[in-house]
Amino acid sequence: MALSGIAAGALWAFIPAIFKAYRNTNETLFTLMMNYIAMQLVAFFTYKFSVPKGSGKIGIINRDSHAGWLPAIGGHEYFVNIIAVLLVTIAMYVYLKFSKHGYEISVVGEGEHTAGYIGISVRKVMIRTLLISGAICGLAGLLLVAGTDHTITRDTVAGRGFTAIMVSWLAKFDPLIMIFTSFLIVFLGRGSAEVATVYGLNESFSDILTGIMIFFIIGCEFFVQYTIKFRKKEVA
Repeated sequence: MALSGIAAGALWAFIPAIFKAYRNTNETLFTLMMNYIAMQLVAFFTYKFSVPKGSGKIGIINRDSHAGWLPAIGGHEYFVNIIAVLLVTIAMYVYLKFSKHGYEISVVGEGEHTAGYIGISVRKVMIRTLLISGAICGLAGLLLVAGTDHTITRDTVAGRGFTAIMVSWLAKFDPLIMIFTSFLIVFLGRGSAEVATVYGLNESFSDILTGIMIFFIIGCEFFVQYTIKFRKKEVA
């Protein structure tokens, strides 16, 4: 299952990788559109194998036998997920900071012409990076289905990709710092949900409150990076 998920994620990412490398398409828009295609494919197969037939829902997979479920460690079902995510985070930190490939990614990110000038194959770096990214996404899908939900629907991801973008951006794309920014996002989300519950507010209010706080965090980032200086009027 792990190998299948990783291979499927890498294969799915290979399509935008080729177009980015050889046609210079926008990888953000391309992968977003690929996500919608993937969601509809999942919806199709979910309906095809739904239980009962035609319900559009698969339900909990192997509820009694737990076949295909990630094992529980110490009575905790999600412990394997935590360990897997921690190992991937450390591995990516080492890969990006201390490997030749990580150095090539940073150089290509700074400037493709500079990378080409010093002998780095820009196309090769783009394709390889997107393949690795797709493989990690496939592993994340495995953890969601086999370790958390034990079922699959078109909404299994439930916006986690957009949350991941915010987490990585706040961390300046440092895998270790992402641990703390992810805790921040979870803290804001859980706190907002608790506020909404206590005061009997709509469920969407927690998302609105979280969005407002993140918006101001992003706004503060502007003042951290830049200094506003007012020009003095010149005396004639």
